[in-house]
Amino acid sequence: MHLKPDTLAMTVMLAFMTALGPLATDLYLPSLPHIGAALGATPAAVQLTLSAYLIGFSVGQIFYGPISDALGRKPVLVAAFALFVVATIACAAATSVEMLIFARALQAFGGAGPIILARTMVRDLYEGPRAGREMSMMGSIMGVTPIIAPVLGGFLQVALGWRSIFVTMAVGGMILALLAAFLVPETNRFRDAAHLAPRAILRSYGVVLKNGAYRAYVALLALSYAGLFAFISASSFVMQGVYGLNEIMFGIAFAICSVSFVLGTLIGTRIVSRRGFDGTISVGVALLAIGGVGQWLGAYFLPGQIVALIIPEMIYFTGIGLVLPQAMAAAMAPFPERAGVASSLAGFVQMVFASVAGAAVGAFVGGSAMPLVTASALSGLGAWAIFASTRRLRRKWI
Repeated sequence: MHLKPDTLAMTVMLAFMTALGPLATDLYLPSLPHIGAALGATPAAVQLTLSAYLIGFSVGQIFYGPISDALGRKPVLVAAFALFVVATIACAAATSVEMLIFARALQAFGGAGPIILARTMVRDLYEGPRAGREMSMMGSIMGVTPIIAPVLGGFLQVALGWRSIFVTMAVGGMILALLAAFLVPETNRFRDAAHLAPRAILRSYGVVLKNGAYRAYVALLALSYAGLFAFISASSFVMQGVYGLNEIMFGIAFAICSVSFVLGTLIGTRIVSRRGFDGTISVGVALLAIGGVGQWLGAYFLPGQIVALIIPEMIYFTGIGLVLPQAMAAAMAPFPERAGVASSLAGFVQMVFASVAGAAVGAFVGGSAMPLVTASALSGLGAWAIFASTRRLRRKWI
């Protein structure tokens, strides 16, 4: 029995596939300081477990799209899940931070597959604003992960230690792999093994890159996600080290911000059919700019006041919930026969920007929240500026 399009069950399954990446990141955030203590590693070295994940995720995305365009979505999806599970078990068994960094990169390479293929399947099944609505619905369901994961991670850390967190990830990956193998249908109607030829892959990437609207939407994805990942990578050190929250309180604070992301995706599902991609994104980029600048002002004028960080971060997360699903759907819209390539390239650029932002913030984070909030402010203002300056370009190509 296979799941049918336009059903809640199919949407939930696709959402769970996209949730694997946030789960692999958010679940272990409360444990970052403890991992450093257990493995004798500095905060900067522990931070590399996040950056390594993003690098592995970025590289993986380049491969999954073209391969799934040629061979189909389902076999590639099952193989990606298998790699994720094996690498996650290696993370749980790591005896040094170097081993953990390597295992995280491999884990990310496997985890890139489900999220890229879920987005690609949306393009296979739906058109135009309907695809944007599906992306937002998936985001609403997937948004539960960053709400629950840090809180669950905090409890697992307190009760069983950091290795139990990776065991939990591995079990989740196994369950999703079985569901994918038995329930997910093949959605690629244009598969052709000839697409695997290196020249054909490069030609497909070239076709996608020539589209000016695609470049604009991918830039929006990259900047908004860079600000998000700056928060993800530094929030545990800032909230626990600067603001004095314990592991469980940090998880709750992170979850509050994540609720705002879900709110943004829910708003997107309601307005995208009426306002279209750009009308929905315009609201999102405005919130990104307001939230980013608000964080910086709060940290500068009210240092040590956690509310001055959380409230503008909630505004920022709402903007992300509006921008990410719609920008991704809009970027893939012109390429039904190259949906995998379009999804892969967009995800690759998005993750490269995020890894750079995470590494930069991690290098400077210490006794102040300023590195974190500066990254958020720059990314929010940058996304707003790009959206405002590319209006004619987007109208020309879409």
